[in-house]
Amino acid sequence: MGNTPRATRRYSARSPLVGYLLRRLGTSVLLLFGVTIVTFALANLVPGDPIAAALGEGAASNPATVEAYIKERGLDQPLPVQYVNYISGLFQGDMGISLRTAQPVASDLSKAVPATVEIALLAIVVSLGVGVALGSLAAYRRGKISDQLVRVFSLIGLSIPTFWMALVSFNFFFLQLRIAPGSGRLSPALAPPPTVTGFYTVDALLAGQWVTFTDALAHLMLPVFVLSLFTIGLLTRFVRTSVLEVLDADYVRAGRAKGLSGPRLLFGYVLRGASLPILTIVGLAFGTLLSGTVLVEAVFAWPGLGSYAYNSATSLDLPGVMGVGLVVGVVYLTINFAVDLLYGVLDPRVRLA
Repeated sequence: MGNTPRATRRYSARSPLVGYLLRRLGTSVLLLFGVTIVTFALANLVPGDPIAAALGEGAASNPATVEAYIKERGLDQPLPVQYVNYISGLFQGDMGISLRTAQPVASDLSKAVPATVEIALLAIVVSLGVGVALGSLAAYRRGKISDQLVRVFSLIGLSIPTFWMALVSFNFFFLQLRIAPGSGRLSPALAPPPTVTGFYTVDALLAGQWVTFTDALAHLMLPVFVLSLFTIGLLTRFVRTSVLEVLDADYVRAGRAKGLSGPRLLFGYVLRGASLPILTIVGLAFGTLLSGTVLVEAVFAWPGLGSYAYNSATSLDLPGVMGVGLVVGVVYLTINFAVDLLYGVLDPRVRLA
């Protein structure tokens, strides 16, 4: 009997979080369903003749060949039926056959997505570490020369076009100084490590291939630097604003009155209070890094999602375009769901709302 109130309190404390999680999960499923509708609709509204792109001009001029192709792909059926077939295929892991590579789109994306995630993940980790440090420094040194320097640096990072920075970095560090490797994920003399995660650095470590790991890490440096510059500028300014708001809060003043200072005040009070808006911008920045690397991947010949999307769009590869659109939608939904979940864990007011 003595344990009943404690168990009841424990259940009562957890049940709002479970309910909050289920609500967010249900919303994400509905949004994912909407993403499939939008992706399918946009792919069928693309101007051009995908049949001619798939068959070639010679075969496309033969009515019998075109008719056989249309029946084989089910393009003679009404759009609602085609959409149902598309959804049923997705449940079976079938995203169609790429018109450009003649390979399953799911197979192509299983190679392209890890390449993009590898540079995006490293870029967001670097950006988060540098951005939080510089933003906190600028907030603590408000109005001082260090604050002004950090703000100028963040403004430069936000102002420089990413594609221009990629071209300049490639030309300066590779073509002129020869201190950075060229394009691609590995040097031509090295073979990719056995695939486990799709990340060359991680897979090389798991296989004990230290030379491959070092080479893959070196090839990551320039793309990560270019992608991080804008994100660092964004996070620095956002963290500075968020930390300044928290520094004026009563509980931070109370912490100072208790004699707290340095890292304990920063991590225990200030950054914890500023974590929710920072989480939002980090989630959006990570989603942007994953879906907006087309030009950077083109400059560095990085075989990732951006390059695959560009090649699919220019060749009217509709299954490839639909696959990329679906992956990008899932990425954003997953990141938003993770951010919402962290919101509920960090702030009880969110899950009780």
